[in-house]
Amino acid sequence: MALIDRPLPKVRGAYAENAPLKDLVWYRAGGAADILFRPVDVEDLCAFMASKPADLLVTMIGVGSNMLIRDGGIAGVVIRLPAAFGKVDRIGDTRIRAGAAALDAAVARAAADAGIGGLEFLRGIPGTIGGALRMNAGCYGREMKDIFIEARAVNGKGQLVTLTPADMAFRYRHSAPEGLIYIDAVFEGVADAPDAIRARMESLVAQREAAQPIRSKTGGSTFTNPPGHKAWQLIDEAGCRGLAHGAAQVSEKHCNFLINNGDATAADIEALGEEVRARVKAKSGVQLEWEIKRLGRPQ
Repeated sequence: MALIDRPLPKVRGAYAENAPLKDLVWYRAGGAADILFRPVDVEDLCAFMASKPADLLVTMIGVGSNMLIRDGGIAGVVIRLPAAFGKVDRIGDTRIRAGAAALDAAVARAAADAGIGGLEFLRGIPGTIGGALRMNAGCYGREMKDIFIEARAVNGKGQLVTLTPADMAFRYRHSAPEGLIYIDAVFEGVADAPDAIRARMESLVAQREAAQPIRSKTGGSTFTNPPGHKAWQLIDEAGCRGLAHGAAQVSEKHCNFLINNGDATAADIEALGEEVRARVKAKSGVQLEWEIKRLGRPQ
């Protein structure tokens, strides 16, 4: 029996039924997509969105660096943009246009090569530009909102729209638009010497390697920092450093990272996160909020 009970639009890209997703996300855990769709180009994506059944559930994923896909998988159609959506170009003296599928680190390197400073922080953000826009991702005192000029996205009707900073309404780890699939964005920095930019980037990388378990199967920062607090400190004070649930564990290196030590299920990881939240609430009275996006159905 087909997982989708109605015809899908004809596309030039590829559909895959019951497509495993665990190898596409950093946690290396979770279930399959009912249908995985990889559009060939922007026109193919627009045509799909314009012609799909109105009630069809559509989910967008990037490289899954800040995502937990539950073990029952994701209903409907999951869209993942291929490398063709990852082009990075210099425009003008101090601006970069980056495709939504471009890795944040690649955009930082391209900016450095072009002598454009101010985008170095992207080197420390795992994932793609599309996800970074959605999350207003940031580190080391900078966020996407600080460099953002405009973005293009496809809406639910298959129309290409352009978004201004006001449209994005950036705030801490959040942007306002819903139901959009980002295509690309323009960012602005400042003119600087490439060697100086690269030196700052390498310093950021060294700081990150020293402080975070980036070589483990993880999903980045698990919880947002509550106002006036640091999530890792609250977790540590609640006695959760090293806490485990199955093969899922709170990192000994950085308490705001949950890691998969082997064959942890998504349920193990989520249960561990909820245990951490409960212990922090009991200890400090502060309710931690998930930063990692949890998608899909339980097993």
